[in-house]
Amino acid sequence: MNQADAAYYSSDIAQGVIKTLTTEMPEASPAELEECRSQMNKAQIMDAYLKSFGGEITGDVIHKFILHMFEIDLDAVSLLSDGGKEALAAAQNTEAGTSPYIGSLPRAVMDSRLTGYGGHITGPEIRSMLNQLFGVNLDAISSLENARISLFSKDQWIVQHEHDLFVVYTGEGDVDVKVYPTSYFVEQTGQNELPAELRHTLQSLGYQLDAKRTSCYYADPGGQAVTDAFKGQTMGAIIATIRSTYAHL
Repeated sequence: MNQADAAYYSSDIAQGVIKTLTTEMPEASPAELEECRSQMNKAQIMDAYLKSFGGEITGDVIHKFILHMFEIDLDAVSLLSDGGKEALAAAQNTEAGTSPYIGSLPRAVMDSRLTGYGGHITGPEIRSMLNQLFGVNLDAISSLENARISLFSKDQWIVQHEHDLFVVYTGEGDVDVKVYPTSYFVEQTGQNELPAELRHTLQSLGYQLDAKRTSCYYADPGGQAVTDAFKGQTMGAIIATIRSTYAHL
């Protein structure tokens, strides 16, 4: 099943995507448009859907799309320090009754940031903005949909499927990370230890192996959130292990 299968998103998103594809591929038949849509990942669906808007894109539009497509509630995600000025302005607007998002500071902050784009902003620019404001990397999350890795971050499951093989579990503020096998992996292989290949790679990145060799743990020495580059190295190590040894499971 494709990682952005139509069963997982609403008809209005699907219609918006087809509207954009029709504009970009005017000679394509309806069947060809559907085939193109079926091959798109979530980030590509996001780009096409937002392109279909004739009006201004708002924080509410972004929030609803991310909640529906990625199952991430941005209202429940803490703002990073980069959003400080926007948060202050948004809070003041909320108190003054000029913000439509009573009780939703993140959406008000997004609106504040969007004003700099004059309402014309692309999907990649929005994803970059969300990463800066919330530390939510939607491009990386989109790439994980078929990777068979469950990801827990920002106090919620970001990616999780029944047949995933490994879990990447990040603590509050993303200052620490734990990697361990899923129950499905244990059932299929009969082993609850992390594979030796993966253990060694993670240890070379700075992870510590627990005594039973069932998990690897890393905590940033300075108490800072681990970088996207470090997360990428972690995911890369897991994906390489899956492809080399466990793709058949």
